[in-house]
Amino acid sequence: MDESEGRPVGRRGFIRDAAVGAAAFAAPGKLMADETETHSHSHDHDHDHQDVPPDIALRVRALESVLVEKGMVDSAALDEIVDTYENRIGPRNGAEVVARAWVDSAYRERLLADGTAAIGELGHLGGQGEHMKVVANTPEVHNLVVCTLCSCYPWPTLGLPPVWYKSAPFRARAVIEPREVLSEFGLDLPEDVEVRVWDSTAEIRYLVLPERPAGTEGMTEEELVEIVTRDSMIGVARVETPSGGEPGGDA
Repeated sequence: MDESEGRPVGRRGFIRDAAVGAAAFAAPGKLMADETETHSHSHDHDHDHQDVPPDIALRVRALESVLVEKGMVDSAALDEIVDTYENRIGPRNGAEVVARAWVDSAYRERLLADGTAAIGELGHLGGQGEHMKVVANTPEVHNLVVCTLCSCYPWPTLGLPPVWYKSAPFRARAVIEPREVLSEFGLDLPEDVEVRVWDSTAEIRYLVLPERPAGTEGMTEEELVEIVTRDSMIGVARVETPSGGEPGGDA
């Protein structure tokens, strides 16, 4: 499910978005939420602030048709890949990690001490998420994750990367002016809150542990999973209760 638009990605949409993320260049301008530790790193691998040529989707569709026709790609296999990342791998996995940390203080300690091992306890490790570090938001500190030179992203816990995460403006400005970027996502932090920017690499990826909102003390772990968003685990948003409560409960 594309959380920013509230609709299924679909097989062609999945391929189109992958092509867009890899091929399109970001347009300058403000970042709008839809959908410092800077250092060089190399990558073997690898959304909306991009002006995408209108024919990109058509090219992807044509390419897919040719590959299927020639027997190089199986439609059923593509559907399986989409279903895997849309329904079985995705932000819900990360939300389960966050909710568990909110209700289980011992798990929280393990998570912050060794993110890889603790996430592995819930079975949410895998390719693009083999080595994880979890950083916790507090009333005094807010964490933001970016990949400055590429688009390293923890797929097993967060699913499909949003287009804006790969955009050049976000990757550059998140480090240079993180408060302005967060403000453009609708998150205005008090001046006395420290903003820490974490640069994901091919060797390690980051997950933000958001603050638990006040007023959620009576919610079950399963209910808490439902209010944790992808953006809050990247650090461009806070978690709100269904009634719009503020963070500050049992963090």
